[in-house]
Amino acid sequence: MNCPMIQSKSNTAKKLIDIAIKEVKEDERKKINLIWLEATGCAGNIISLLNAERPDVTYLLKEMVSLKYDNSIMVLEGQAAFQQFIDTLETEYILVVEGAVSIKDNGKYSVIAYYNGKPVTAMEAVRMAGEKAKYVIAVGTCASFGGISSAYPNPSQSISVVDFLNREVIRVPGCPGHPDWVIGTIAHLLAFGKPVLDEKNRPVMFYGITVHDRCTRRSYFDQGIFANKLGDPQCMFLLGCDGPVTKADCPVRQWNGYVNWPIEDNTPCIGCAQENFPDGMEPFVKY
Repeated sequence: MNCPMIQSKSNTAKKLIDIAIKEVKEDERKKINLIWLEATGCAGNIISLLNAERPDVTYLLKEMVSLKYDNSIMVLEGQAAFQQFIDTLETEYILVVEGAVSIKDNGKYSVIAYYNGKPVTAMEAVRMAGEKAKYVIAVGTCASFGGISSAYPNPSQSISVVDFLNREVIRVPGCPGHPDWVIGTIAHLLAFGKPVLDEKNRPVMFYGITVHDRCTRRSYFDQGIFANKLGDPQCMFLLGCDGPVTKADCPVRQWNGYVNWPIEDNTPCIGCAQENFPDGMEPFVKY
């Protein structure tokens, strides 16, 4: 728990976000248009973003980016909303996609808009925006790896944004993604360009070490002391905790106003940020 590398990565992530936000605030030229597409998913990532605190979503939208399109939180509606989407394609912008891309029957099982009397599928919108975007960020595990949307039997034939677009996509997985991961990645793009990515194109500053490496119960694991049932204070590895194979900084970042996270709440890590979630991580609890 006192590993210098772990401490360094934790500090580096925080410092990079702070510096990036400061850079963006001091240089108005760095502000950029943003398209946020909610594809085949539960909208959990945009809800998570709205719960951001340091900085909050108001700061993101006023100081860092100009949000031109989002299925659910933009002011414009209907034809006018999607016209703004079309117009933004001729500017410099970042594309954020949450949710997988449904491709069955040409994507008709995920319709996000109507334009000139015709339905616009998420598949079509992701392709249109993905071709011209300066950067593409797949937020959440569905967009990053397929996630719950592509889980068996996958009747909509949903696939990840990475598998759909023939270009580089930065993955920010999680079910949902932590707002710090999303805003921190955007801030880094604006202030410094592309962050250091791992072999799966995840920002190393957030996904560089496993949940197990930073877990508050790691000392129990090292001593071979394991919980027998949910609610026991010891390591939950033998109850099915997937922290050892899940890369994310949940233990040090925490959720819901930085006050808690699953293991602190006596719930094993279910590996929601991993590429084979949920099918490959089940059962979530076992004895």
